[in-house]
Amino acid sequence: MSSALQQHIQKFTSIGGKEMKEILSFFETIELKKKQNLLTEGSVCKHSYFVVKGLLRMFFINDKGVEQTTQFALENWWIADYTSFERQEPSEFNIQSVEKAEVMAITYAAQEILLQQHPSMERYFRMVHQRAHAAAQFRIKSLYGLSREESYHLFADRHPEFVQRVPQYLLASFLGFTPEYLSEIRAKRKS
Repeated sequence: MSSALQQHIQKFTSIGGKEMKEILSFFETIELKKKQNLLTEGSVCKHSYFVVKGLLRMFFINDKGVEQTTQFALENWWIADYTSFERQEPSEFNIQSVEKAEVMAITYAAQEILLQQHPSMERYFRMVHQRAHAAAQFRIKSLYGLSREESYHLFADRHPEFVQRVPQYLLASFLGFTPEYLSEIRAKRKS
């Protein structure tokens, strides 16, 4: 079982060893190859994923057939299409590994049982989702309030680990740029 998930849970709530072992039994470990899909558009998001190792992304394909990345998740981050996960209806997104990865996965049904049997996990998931919601709000504000160049610099300053690990074309997709425009911005910053 994942000590990374255990440590992450302990950051938000205090849970003893026996209970932690029971909690971790609700999760399964999945090993992913680079560019392996966890979710494809049109299928139901059956799991929520905690990233132990590696990097994942969520994306959709727009009307022009271009992939638009909406989210990244690296170590100690969660990722899922929560609308599809909660409602158990077809997703409009894809989730794919950017690098070789290992995730801890929990099904919707297992999560419901987990929350009933271990109320302390309600606090954990509430804290995780509040932080994710705050990050989404910040991203939306940045999209509307900053120039494209300012948006890149803010992202690079706040998340240098992504800038170092994410291929440039995926980073450009996430920021709403062409890869060429991102190259120009990065070149300006270095000079």
